[in-house]
Amino acid sequence: MLKRVCTLVLRRGLSTLNSDSLFRVHPSVSQAIAEKHPVVALESTIITHGMPYPHNVSTAKEVEAIVRAEGATPATVGVIEGTVHIGLSSEELDFLARYDGSMKVSRRDLPYVTSQGLSGGTTVSATMIAAHRAGIPVFVTGGIGGVHRDGQNSLDISADLTELGRTPIAVVSAGVKSILDIGRTLEFLETQGVCVATYGPSKDFPAFFSPLSGFTSPHQVCNADKAAQLIESVLLLGIRSGVLIAVPLPQEHAAAGQQMEQAIKTAVAESSARSITGRDVTPYILHRVSELTKGKSLQANIALIHNNAKVGSQIACALAKLPKKRKPTSATQQYGSNILFFLWQVVIGGINVDFIAKGRRKTLEFGQTNPGSVRQSYGGVGRNIADCLSRLGQQPLFISATGADSHSDAVFNHCKHMNTSAVTRLEGERTATYCAVIAESGELSLGLGDMDIHQQITERYVSQFEQQLLWSTLVCLDGNIPISTIRYVCSMAQQHKINVWYEPTDSEKAGKPFLSDAWKSLSYASPNLAELCTMNKTLGLQTPEGNICIFDASVRTRLMMSSGGLAVLPNSPDQVLTLAVALSRPLLEYLHCLVVTLGPGGVLVCGEHRAGSVNLKPRKENKKRKLCAVHYPALSVAAHETINVSGAGDSLAGAVMAGIVQGRDTDTCVGMGLLAARLSIASPHPIAPVLTPHSVDPHQAQGHSRSQPRFMWID
Repeated sequence: MLKRVCTLVLRRGLSTLNSDSLFRVHPSVSQAIAEKHPVVALESTIITHGMPYPHNVSTAKEVEAIVRAEGATPATVGVIEGTVHIGLSSEELDFLARYDGSMKVSRRDLPYVTSQGLSGGTTVSATMIAAHRAGIPVFVTGGIGGVHRDGQNSLDISADLTELGRTPIAVVSAGVKSILDIGRTLEFLETQGVCVATYGPSKDFPAFFSPLSGFTSPHQVCNADKAAQLIESVLLLGIRSGVLIAVPLPQEHAAAGQQMEQAIKTAVAESSARSITGRDVTPYILHRVSELTKGKSLQANIALIHNNAKVGSQIACALAKLPKKRKPTSATQQYGSNILFFLWQVVIGGINVDFIAKGRRKTLEFGQTNPGSVRQSYGGVGRNIADCLSRLGQQPLFISATGADSHSDAVFNHCKHMNTSAVTRLEGERTATYCAVIAESGELSLGLGDMDIHQQITERYVSQFEQQLLWSTLVCLDGNIPISTIRYVCSMAQQHKINVWYEPTDSEKAGKPFLSDAWKSLSYASPNLAELCTMNKTLGLQTPEGNICIFDASVRTRLMMSSGGLAVLPNSPDQVLTLAVALSRPLLEYLHCLVVTLGPGGVLVCGEHRAGSVNLKPRKENKKRKLCAVHYPALSVAAHETINVSGAGDSLAGAVMAGIVQGRDTDTCVGMGLLAARLSIASPHPIAPVLTPHSVDPHQAQGHSRSQPRFMWID
């Protein structure tokens, strides 16, 4: 049962693992951060260790509902199979709630659980680390850990306190548990430089179930606005320590709280009399308190957490409304050049419902009925690339349009693993549909498309997501969108140095950016040879006339080329590569890199030379470069394995993009693309549902072997 639940979670897409990314931000959290909306981080040890099932999962979902009701986005943090998730889906919450093998994950434990692929609930310290990395300034919990009684001798001090001393996060809690040494805890927080303030009209420091601990807070904030101003000051000052906002238990729960405190005192005395020490003390006390109160401690604990969530969400909302005087810093500035934690990719393009008719004969007879099969799938170049990125551990925002019809219902149901929050449904419009007739070999014989809806992906609509575009690591445009939208994104790219990838879609649409200077703002493009020819022709450059044949051992593909002025047509693989390099050269005056797909002939990557290969990493500046090209032969696919070639190019492009944003080397990026394309060809779906980071890892994938890439200089 547990294995099946875990598999379900992983297949839903939000938990896709990635060897280069130890952190995974839920799309709803990423979007809220990018749009500067309030977000509240929540811990998960309450799910894995704080309460029994089903109270644990119901409480977690109730707390998230409270956060949403107050106008903020919840981001429950947990570790699932070695990946730290900042924001959990409903299925992931259920998984952690039921999983018997969950670890209690503190700062100390993070390296171990991530390296071993384990799962667990994050404590205050681990949740603070994750929240800070994602750019979330407010974190709500029940109560923080502290200095244990007799801590001056045992040195039993919670990592929560040292984390508050080095991570600039505002922690909203009900103080510390009264089973701890509250006085020494406050002294230790002072030593760590942590600003402590009681929330409300009094400076009395609360003791979890009691509003009075006998100690006084250094400071007091009377409401959410004052608390937000305090947090903003800490962030503006650049102080590398946190803030503890201590929230007393509401008056209506005071009687129950007093009963809890009395039970705690009894349990503490019993533990001392029984000589229970160390890490066994807290579990014993909590168990005895539950017995002494006949289970009422659980209800009181839930009420306390609900109250903290409400107050913390109000503080987060007040903080979000303050005028920002601090500059947002990207994850690369803070953590190096690996994964950007809340910077994402944006894909703008088409989404289709596809009907694929495949014949059962080598040749199809037009004008009569041919035996075959017809099936429905979901495509569109933009959708395919976003799907591929999502399955490979990324979290692209997909911007598109559908009609408000039954086809769109099916699309959204199929794409639950993707971030489709930016796909608009338009009344009175038809969702794009595409019908492909393919031969027994899998090659396209005829295609018909109803694509008018793509013209609704307008500049005006896309401009609503300007902030996400500015925060993106890579923007991908497919050729289906209007020329005005392409020019708008390219203009932004030029102004803000955004890397844009253009996927031409087909030879007719390949020239769209090249009708103006918009193409000079592109960083990447992934044309096939015919589309590359169209790009050159649109710029007024010479192109070949007639047919070009590309051969491998078993397959021949014929590409129809536009009329132009080159007299000699290539008739061998070497001449095809020579032509592709010649057509790529003028585009590389501005484009950073070209990924030219040659079908069964493989992939030609052209661009700046670095370390014996093409530099695929996003460019930082335009400069004179030494250019080269590397040809990667295609992976072998048996004829009986070829089911559908419609998504192979999109799979290749999406996987190469994933490799680039993960910081992989060029050979690995292209290897990922070739493996993704091979999976696509053998699948009835454009993007193979079995696509995972492991399945496209050239160093791990089974049966992966290819000829050595061929290096060429470009004059």
